Amino acid sequence: MQFILRIDPEKEEEVVAQVHKESEFTDKLQALVRQGEGLNTFYGYDEGDIHLLSIEKAEAFFTAEDKTYAVMDDGRRYRIRCRLYELEEKLPAQFIRISKSAIANRRAMARLETQLSGAVNVVFRSGYVDYVSRRCFADMKRRYGL
Repeated sequence: MQFILRIDPEKEEEVVAQVHKESEFTDKLQALVRQGEGLNTFYGYDEGDIHLLSIEKAEAFFTAEDKTYAVMDDGRRYRIRCRLYELEEKLPAQFIRISKSAIANRRAMARLETQLSGAVNVVFRSGYVDYVSRRCFADMKRRYGL
């Protein structure tokens, strides 16, 4: 492995890592880089209260009735003021799109359940269950070798 660090105050900061495949190391590297950007926490709203939440404890993000929610590892849901496509750009690599209306933390997935109809659901450690679209499931199979 080759490591190069160039410090040039005249240029915009950029971190580029070229790897053969995604791994726990690449997840940690991405988390370290994003930590410098301040993307390890976000605000969640619950009945008038504002909570500072950790991205690492988020199991999933989903939309319902034009509102975006975060499901945390304790099963609680918080409304967040951000769109899924905005979150997708900022979240670490462990978060993957599972449908048009949901993003999941693959480290928080307990299992995948198949239905008789061929549909696939993700069951998270907290007990929260969400649907995986066929397109996203095909991408998950390709990406993670399921």
